[in-house]
Amino acid sequence: MDAETENTAGWRGSRALWLDAARQVFVETGVDAVKIQALAERLALSRTSFYWFFKDRSALLDALLAHWEETNSGALIDACGAYAETLTEAILNLISVFIAETEFDPRLDFSVRGWAAQSADVMARVASADERRIAAIKALFVRFGFAPEEADVRAHAVYLVQIGYISLQVAEDTATRVNRAAEYVRIYAGETPTEREFARFRARHEAPVRQG
Repeated sequence: MDAETENTAGWRGSRALWLDAARQVFVETGVDAVKIQALAERLALSRTSFYWFFKDRSALLDALLAHWEETNSGALIDACGAYAETLTEAILNLISVFIAETEFDPRLDFSVRGWAAQSADVMARVASADERRIAAIKALFVRFGFAPEEADVRAHAVYLVQIGYISLQVAEDTATRVNRAAEYVRIYAGETPTEREFARFRARHEAPVRQG
């Protein structure tokens, strides 16, 4: 066995590598397709190398759920707490997370919700995540002077619209979503972003200038 073959044979990958492969398969095909042997073949690694990083398949699935909570819920909650001088700017910060799809992955959210239909435990995790996300959006509105009751209703409106996008797998290009953002903010907040706020928002997503 030459040195290159020996190094390849001895390489076990990493926990992050196995988890990312599981995430990709999960999003592409569903939870039932996340199997150790299939992942090993996908990664060109031995099945036994998996067990250096995870006790079993259940541990991998638990890690996948934890990753979803950390990335998707974390991105939304962080956006709600990000610095903003006005309510309209704060909501644009939140909308940016959904449009960018870099930290908040809508395909992962969709897949987890599909998994929840098969598992009461996962459904409970989803319900808990939804509560945390809505609470963060509610806190955003409270921060800018809304009473808790009204903030709660507005938070539900913002969040449920986005979950509708995810659940229906709405396909819109970035320019369309960016161009609609000002009206969404007006509906959610009762006021329109300033030209300067919207220009900064647009620049984040490099959308073409709206005509008319």
